[in-house]
Amino acid sequence: MIRKPAFAVLVISFILLIYCVLISFNVSLPAVYLIFAISPFLLGWLAYTIIRFGVFQGEELNVDEEWGYQDRNKEDLDMF
Repeated sequence: MIRKPAFAVLVISFILLIYCVLISFNVSLPAVYLIFAISPFLLGWLAYTIIRFGVFQGEELNVDEEWGYQDRNKEDLDMF
């Protein structure tokens, strides 16, 4: 199994883009039905790869913090 989340995102996005293009032109090839049939497994593989091998590069939350925005400072939210 490939352990690169970026690879999984690119491959599955490309496959689903091809599926959307084929569907928009009303093409009824066996490949369209195959992509439709395996799409839940592809999305499961994508989720597993991201959760298992993805690396979070943001700032960690402090004690007693439940959530936060990374694009704003805590002082600018006017809630704390």
